[in-house]
Amino acid sequence: MNLLKGERILLRALEPTDLDLLFEWENDTSIWMVSGTQTPFSRFVLEQYLTSAHHDIYAHKQLRLVIEFIEDIEDESGYPVGCVDLFDFDPKNRNAGIGILIGDKDMMNRGFATEALALLIHYCFNTLNLHQIYCNVTTDNEVSLHLFKKLGFEITGLKQDWIFHDGKYHDEYLLQLINK
Repeated sequence: MNLLKGERILLRALEPTDLDLLFEWENDTSIWMVSGTQTPFSRFVLEQYLTSAHHDIYAHKQLRLVIEFIEDIEDESGYPVGCVDLFDFDPKNRNAGIGILIGDKDMMNRGFATEALALLIHYCFNTLNLHQIYCNVTTDNEVSLHLFKKLGFEITGLKQDWIFHDGKYHDEYLLQLINK
């Protein structure tokens, strides 16, 4: 079995053909609160990002992989439904932040996020040799909290009034998964 291939999905590197999807997903204002985005991304900026996306995680301290739904797992033909991110990669302390987006709204609630995160967790602990990964989730984001808790993440902290959105402050949890 391929390390980044599950039963229904494949985690793959970004390709130049992903530009239109990235443009759509990064400019979706409904996710800006969780992504920390405040301004739209231009196609030019995203093209530049794609140009450097092949760089090693050790050099750029981040990695984005596309979640591709595989209709026929044998020939790996499918289409992108979202992406997973590793950020703030710290090889000395062996930790990184993790995030996920199912950008194709029609593909939500089908278990793709669970499968993608499980694959990414395995990659983090067994290939990158990380000791822990963490994520930040607003306290009212019940879907994401359920997802991360289901995969073993534990709430270890509360950041009060951390995110300012729609004229008010929102609390955010810090969740960690330690490779024991």
